[in-house]
Amino acid sequence: MKTASLAIALLFVVCLAVPLGACGGDGEPAGTPAATEAPATPTAGKIAFMSDRDGNPEIYVMNADGSAVTRLTNNPADDFWPAWAPEGARIAFESDRDGNREVYVMNADGSQQTRLTDDPARDGVPAWSPDGTRIAFQSERDGNDEIYVMNSDGSGHTRLTDHPALDGVPAWSPDGTRIAFTSDRDGNFEVYVMNADGSGLTRLTDNPALEGIPAWSPDGSRIAFESDIPVPSAGEWDSEIYVMNADGSGQTNLTNNPGFDGVPTWSPDGTYIAFGSDRDGNHEIYVMKADGSDVTRLTDNPAPDGTPAWSP
Repeated sequence: MKTASLAIALLFVVCLAVPLGACGGDGEPAGTPAATEAPATPTAGKIAFMSDRDGNPEIYVMNADGSAVTRLTNNPADDFWPAWAPEGARIAFESDRDGNREVYVMNADGSQQTRLTDDPARDGVPAWSPDGTRIAFQSERDGNDEIYVMNSDGSGHTRLTDHPALDGVPAWSPDGTRIAFTSDRDGNFEVYVMNADGSGLTRLTDNPALEGIPAWSPDGSRIAFESDIPVPSAGEWDSEIYVMNADGSGQTNLTNNPGFDGVPTWSPDGTYIAFGSDRDGNHEIYVMKADGSDVTRLTDNPAPDGTPAWSP
């Protein structure tokens, strides 16, 4: 699914993409717990994602080890971009089932699907505030793609950004004071951050590549993001997952694979990052440790599986 590179993913967004030690030679006292590593495959939590394996893009959920895949939505329209509420009981998502792309919410078992926005323009790519009282989202209702916020019941819509360029794909910091997002306001798609009221705008990345789709680590110290580098000889893009400190410093490539690796999401304990990749021929959901090691495929389906979101 090459269409999931950041350039196309953003176009899709706009148009619809862990033994005890013993005393030994190292001098460690008997009875002191030895350092442990997270298991190669996570076991905690669930991952929601979009798949069109049943003919239409729908929201699915699976265990964090890739087992027990369950479809949550079943509609001829497109349902995508799932986002978990912080208590883990609800999932917001984007859908065009009522003719326009709007933000919906449902229980985590797929029941009680409710529309939160109702505008002729596109509203989508929802992101919950850490306290569950607000949802940030992307909308073009005022002519340009901007970041808005509303109460979790769909009331009180407020625009946070106002720029002729695209502002989208919002992500709340764990303390609820900041929102990271993607924008091309300075000529290239970059990762920006602002205060939760729209003030204090700061650019975190500055690269000729396309960078965006940010995801905060649970402790708020780091931001994972996607970076797309053109490959002229191949006529396509090489998308990778990077991580940086919350101030934009220390940018590090976690994946190094031809093709697409993107749309990162952190496990609740910060030890893993799930992402979408086409490294095995089909677009699937993968997981890796937060240092980029032990990459494991979670889904295996001829249809595209993407936009993963880890439950809290």
